Amino acid sequence: MRNILLIEPNYKNKYPPIGLMKIATYHRMLGDNVTFFKGDLRDLVIENITNACIDTLKNNDSTIFWNEKKQYIFQYIKKGHEDFLEKLPESNNRELVLKCLKDCRDFYRKKKYEEHPIYDRIYVATLFTFYWKVTIDTINFAKKLVKDIQELKVGGVMATVLYEDVVEATDIVPYKGLLDKSGILDDNKIIIDTLPLDYSILDEIGYKYPENNAYYGYMTRGCIRDCSFCAVPTIEPKYCDYIPIVDRIEETKKKYGDKRNLLLLDNNVLASKQFPAIIEEIKKAGFTKGAKYMEPNQFDIAIKNLSENTNDKAYIKRAYNLIRELLNVLKGEVQQSFYNYLKDNNVLDLDNITKEKLLELAPYVSELYNKHIKRRARLRYVDFNQGVDARLFTDEKAKLLSEIPIRPLRIAFDNIKGREKYEKAIRMSIEAGIKDFSNYLLYNFDDEPVDLYTRLKINVELCEEYKYKNISIYSFPMKYHPITGKDRFNRDFLGEHWNRKFIRAIQTILNATKGKIGKGKSFFYKAFGNTEEEFERLLYMPEPYILYRLFFEEKGYTAKWWKDFNSLTAIEKEEAKKIIENNHFTDIHSQTSSKNVLKVLKHYTITRNDITKNEAGECVFFLSSSRKKTVG
Repeated sequence: MRNILLIEPNYKNKYPPIGLMKIATYHRMLGDNVTFFKGDLRDLVIENITNACIDTLKNNDSTIFWNEKKQYIFQYIKKGHEDFLEKLPESNNRELVLKCLKDCRDFYRKKKYEEHPIYDRIYVATLFTFYWKVTIDTINFAKKLVKDIQELKVGGVMATVLYEDVVEATDIVPYKGLLDKSGILDDNKIIIDTLPLDYSILDEIGYKYPENNAYYGYMTRGCIRDCSFCAVPTIEPKYCDYIPIVDRIEETKKKYGDKRNLLLLDNNVLASKQFPAIIEEIKKAGFTKGAKYMEPNQFDIAIKNLSENTNDKAYIKRAYNLIRELLNVLKGEVQQSFYNYLKDNNVLDLDNITKEKLLELAPYVSELYNKHIKRRARLRYVDFNQGVDARLFTDEKAKLLSEIPIRPLRIAFDNIKGREKYEKAIRMSIEAGIKDFSNYLLYNFDDEPVDLYTRLKINVELCEEYKYKNISIYSFPMKYHPITGKDRFNRDFLGEHWNRKFIRAIQTILNATKGKIGKGKSFFYKAFGNTEEEFERLLYMPEPYILYRLFFEEKGYTAKWWKDFNSLTAIEKEEAKKIIENNHFTDIHSQTSSKNVLKVLKHYTITRNDITKNEAGECVFFLSSSRKKTVG
């Protein structure tokens, strides 16, 4: 039996690591011991040292329940503060106990764990290229934890797209693409990419993925397109037009409990010649229009998996969290009685809980859970999360999509040149009965800023046109960053028609709308302008004047800025625009000697830090009197 460690680097992400979940299933099939970790890897090291320390302490003095003091031991090993030792109980073998603790502290402090790795194989998942640093740091740390450096496996999106860069930064040769053939990891016939997901590993970690109650998967792979801004042709070069999903859903349901939604990560599902069969299979899996989900008894599922030895670490933690949830739901005497019961059985603290104790208490807790945890039927939804291709829409495909509870339908609108096909796809979908859309709009690629404005406006106007049908279209502008070439690490990349100020203006507006633009003409026109000319004016507007729009308009600053700007001659205006587009205003006097241009630029020296809010939530301007005079 091998010790296997699965690592997702410590970045925030919405969806769990599907690749690692399949690999977890693979290694459990082989009888290996599997651990999943997401967080600071030093904490994992300390956790392992702490567990070994407690085992030794139990041998030194079995009269003390050392698990109860685990957090103090953990913190002492991590920080070395004597205060944590003082919180430990007195022992008859004090000298042996102290020696053990100090040896463990030295083991961590002097990094002796690097000389005694415990993992036979480690996998590190990689995601987006903009997580470069945290991912590379994770890989390099993981090298210290594996017995054989050849058994450090790196794969995923970033490892595939930036293959050579990963090799150069880590000396680890990553795996490119999918685990879609047998014999890739070991000498056997198992194809890992076809395996069901191990959902249990998600309960091993403290991080909670925002989308955590869904079946995840693919019904196609790859894409028939070869868009220059997209990584899919590199990651999934071969298009596979049908992957059955019903059996995997049933297997997941049986083992981990029913999930509410179906989240599919297909990159171009409409390209499949078997699209009607895909829709039929989705319906067969229980995702018909109007279908409802009733949450199962999660505590019973945790206990079942504990009794079946599925993943003790995960389900002990899961059962504990559900018990705490139940305790918080209960009221009055019932709550007090349950609290006393838990206390008497020593299960109020996660570090104290044993599998055996949970199995013993399960019947009583399950009865309470069923009685007091209210569950109601909720509508189920299907989400083709990567979006569908407007160019491939037909009336038949729109009708098929409308037969499943798709919400939202995501349609990419990456280029204004695709306007006709995009609008046609939206109209087909609406006529088929689909009401909710959430569409991606790429910008900062080969588009002009006004193109983004026009695409946003189209969505708002479509909502207005179909408001009698209660249609909702959310636009999600997505800034383009190169994934290959000389600018692959340039997070400040500027497209041919964009500049720093324009990018910052768009981001400022999106910050206020949490990254999305919904229906409502009045809101859109206020946020982005009534016309293309007003939109361009907004792009050049000082950032605080955009962010605190009403405040600066009421105080007259916005009108004063625009008056000063329009007072410039044509030559002065060109000079001012070039400076504004660079979006650097800390030393405006070094950038121009023109008094008129300086008068305009002084508006840009106001920063967000000059604005605060009082107790009533109203904006307050904290500029000094001298600075107020320069812009007022």
